[in-house]
Amino acid sequence: MTEKEFRVILSEVDELFSVKKIGFTKTSWMAVGNIYHGKTIQELKERVDNLPANVELTDKNGQVWLTAKEKDKPLLVIPTTNLILFLITILTTMLAGSVMEGGHPFTHLSDIGKGFPFSFTLMLILGFHEFGHYYYARKHNVDVTLPYFIPAPTFIGTLGAFIKIKSPIQNRKALLDIGAAGPIAGFIIAIPVLFIGLSMSQIVQIEPGQGIILGDSILMKVATSLIFPGLAENEDIMLSSVAFAGWIGLLVTMLNLLPIGQLDGGHIAYAMLGEKQQHLAKFAFLALLPLSLLSLNWLFWAFLILLLMRTVKHPPILDIDSPLTRREKVIALSCLVIFIVCFIPVPFSG
Repeated sequence: MTEKEFRVILSEVDELFSVKKIGFTKTSWMAVGNIYHGKTIQELKERVDNLPANVELTDKNGQVWLTAKEKDKPLLVIPTTNLILFLITILTTMLAGSVMEGGHPFTHLSDIGKGFPFSFTLMLILGFHEFGHYYYARKHNVDVTLPYFIPAPTFIGTLGAFIKIKSPIQNRKALLDIGAAGPIAGFIIAIPVLFIGLSMSQIVQIEPGQGIILGDSILMKVATSLIFPGLAENEDIMLSSVAFAGWIGLLVTMLNLLPIGQLDGGHIAYAMLGEKQQHLAKFAFLALLPLSLLSLNWLFWAFLILLLMRTVKHPPILDIDSPLTRREKVIALSCLVIFIVCFIPVPFSG
């Protein structure tokens, strides 16, 4: 508990309790004083019982000692819906991963185990991304749900994950921290995963019209050149399922960092620019249209953004005028760098 929080508690009882002096220990704050004439210690006890802290009152030699410390946090309880969706998503990603590894899980159930490396890797990246948001939301006293994972019959077995913010975000620092924590956490996990996965991958000869070709980001090109130096023009890399999960993780990070609406990048852009974010968001959204000439995936994502968010503008927050420190500016700049090194002009082709 901070001194500011303790003084808020004292302000709630200031018409009952006259403070003479305050002090603190490692775990609690204390105030020594007297109860005003005509008031009783029972009234004071009833008042402090409703405060968001553990408050104890002790009468010593005619003086009242008020001791306050943070309430014990309840054990984390995982809602049934979140747990069921999480388990189903593990199953669907394992099925997808098994198919990638040449298994036939729908006819040979024992083959489902082949999908574990892909499932574990992708769920790890998505999990760290969402818990990055969750941790900083809780740190800033924002009411937020645990992540909802979305199982889907797609070639990767999922449509990702999300958390629901259930209370207003108070200031731009909190908005920036919450928005940036997910992409940064997911990116930190995706980098070693990508290198480990590439070391498990194989070099193959390129044959025109064979299969789907994955696009390269700056980071992917750097990682490939380090793991496979001197790759010939007629050669390509057959990604292992672990490397593919890392590639998906970088793609998801890049898409989330688009400075549009309530995407992570929209949170960051609004925290930095305020109402000017809407101009950047409009430009970024319109830029998806010429990009769709390179890959129709961009048109699909543009449609999805409009369908889910209805607007490219970020909703206002309570305090957008509080100043940002150098720390927050470095975090925003780091997210911009992550977006650039993860950007893939043509994610899929073939």
